[in-house]
This record gives sequence, C-alpha cells and structure tokens, in this order.
Amino acid sequence: MEPCPPGSEAAVGQVAATLSKRASDMNRSHIPGILAMAAIVVASNILVQFLFGQWLTWGAFTYPFAFLVTDVMNRVYGAASARRVVFAGFVVGVMCSLVGTQISGEFGPLVTLRVALASGTAFLVAQMLDVAIFSALREGKWWRAPLASTLVGSAADTALFFSIAFSLQLGWIDPTNDVAWANEQLPLLGAGPMMPLWVSLGTADWLVKLSLAIVALLPFRLIVAQMLTRRDSA
Repeated sequence: MEPCPPGSEAAVGQVAATLSKRASDMNRSHIPGILAMAAIVVASNILVQFLFGQWLTWGAFTYPFAFLVTDVMNRVYGAASARRVVFAGFVVGVMCSLVGTQISGEFGPLVTLRVALASGTAFLVAQMLDVAIFSALREGKWWRAPLASTLVGSAADTALFFSIAFSLQLGWIDPTNDVAWANEQLPLLGAGPMMPLWVSLGTADWLVKLSLAIVALLPFRLIVAQMLTRRDSA
C-alpha cells in the first residue's frame, strides 16, 4: 500500500468533518417537520372523537395538514427527509392507537383493532404515495406536485381507512367488532343513492381533504420560500 501524500490526512479529516456537520444539520432540520407531524397526528386522534355535523368529526379538518408537512419537507429537503418525517408520524399514530385501545368508551374501546389497523395502513400508504408522486412531479410548476400528490394520497387514505375499518367484506379482520351501524343503508350524504353509512362518512371526509388540498397551496408556497431562504443562508 502506497503512503498517503503529505497533507492528505488533513484533507480527509476536513471532508469527514464537513460531512458530519451536514448530517447533523440535516437531522436538526427534520425536527420542525417531525414535531409538526406529531402534533397533527395527536390532535387528529383526539378531535376525531368529536362530531362536526352529521358526516364529519373535527379531526377531518386537522389531519389533511399532514400532507402539507410531508410536501414541505419533500420540497425543501428531498424525498428521504420526507419519508423520515412520515415514519415519525406513523410511530406517533401507533402509540395513539395503543393508548386508545386501553380506554373504554360507551360502546367499548375508543380504538378497535380494525380502526387501529386501518389508521396505520392508510397513513403509511397514503403518505408514501404522496412522497413518490411529489418526487415524480417536483420539476414541474410549483403547485403541480403538492396538489397532485395530496389529491391522490388523500383519496388513497380515505378509501383504505374507511373500507378497512368499517366494510362488512373485511369483517374477518376482527369478527368480534360489530360494524353493523356503519353499514346501515342510507342516502349518500343524505341526498344520493342508497349506500352504507361508512361510504357517506368517507365521501364527506374526502371532500374536506380535497378542499384543504387547494387551500394549503398558499401556506405551502409561503413556508417553502421561507425555509429555502433559511437553508441557503445557513
């Protein structure tokens, strides 16, 4: 093995120190996204217990902002960072579900096995889908990636959660959980064709997500601009 040229050891050390600093800075940069995602997940798990009208809960108005957090992290720091924030949110969601299974309400545990499974599956699949679509469209117009990724991710989230949690066809997941109430045949959103109640609940939930996906474009634009300025000046 040939000896290292003079000064090369110092150069290698400097490169290693630079890489270590960048890694440390990147880890610190994840903290606001992780905290925001955790706050949204916790708030949504609490607010979902409170009804808003006939078809919604208050949690429907907080949870969609999880997509905003994911998209901001993806735009500013890249897909890998966004996935780390998503995974942190998933862990927080699992912890919330575990707590919910231990709290008894009027009709049993606040969180059943099916709801816990539906919540975790929908969150992880929808958020990862959001990251993938955003990354594929990130070079286009600034609004295209966040809007398309959020719309598709929201649709997947709603379809997965409500079908896993409440459809009769998936009753084998937890035969002891009675979901007959969610399958009562009612007009869709009170005015459409006859559908199981959970379809109306899911449709209303998705319509809120659709509206907030459009509204969130403005804060997305403003937050990204501010974070890019801070990142580039650091």
